[in-house]
Amino acid sequence: MKDWLANELLKIEAVSLSPNEPYTWTSGIKSPIYCDNRLTLSYPKLRKAIAQGLADMVKEHYPAAEVVAGTATAGIAHAALAADLLELPMIYVRSSSKSHGKENRIEGAVHEGQQVVIIEDLISTGGSVVKVQDALLDNGAHVLGTAAIFTYGLQKGIDVLQGAGLSWETLTDYSALIETALSNEYLSREEAERLRLWKKDPEDEAWMKHASPSTMVEE
Repeated sequence: MKDWLANELLKIEAVSLSPNEPYTWTSGIKSPIYCDNRLTLSYPKLRKAIAQGLADMVKEHYPAAEVVAGTATAGIAHAALAADLLELPMIYVRSSSKSHGKENRIEGAVHEGQQVVIIEDLISTGGSVVKVQDALLDNGAHVLGTAAIFTYGLQKGIDVLQGAGLSWETLTDYSALIETALSNEYLSREEAERLRLWKKDPEDEAWMKHASPSTMVEE
């Protein structure tokens, strides 16, 4: 699944690799990779495969799950599809409470003590999914862990998730992506090595040697 999905993400450009003209995330970090898994929703076969993969992951790693929670906004559709296959209730958690009406942070029904698994599309620095966990805990739920499509595998993200006591599983990851990109000639060996250097320390711009000016994108 890891290699197959990595190749599919590259084919539809849900993952874009640009080691020579790096992207700039909104955090200011320059990056040779940009991931937008929302694109997968436009490809029915891939969409179904991801939904099944997430559902299988929940069954294997979080079999006690009673509710599926999507992260707003990118995780909502994937959570809904996986919840349907699992025949479980689905909710989603906003990044902040609404400023009107009931001022909900959590949309949908989740009750105190229920076992919840979080569905995320992408794990980078881990901050967003930890905020979702905090909101669920504040509501009295018990969070089992997270199932996501892709992770950069950054040490900062690992540290944040471990510090929050949050387990995580992903369908594919950065290392699988680099190997798949190499074998399918999306990258040269020199470019792949620069991507590996970036992963070790994204804030050290030494990997950018010989790179062109960056392109601004949203994180």
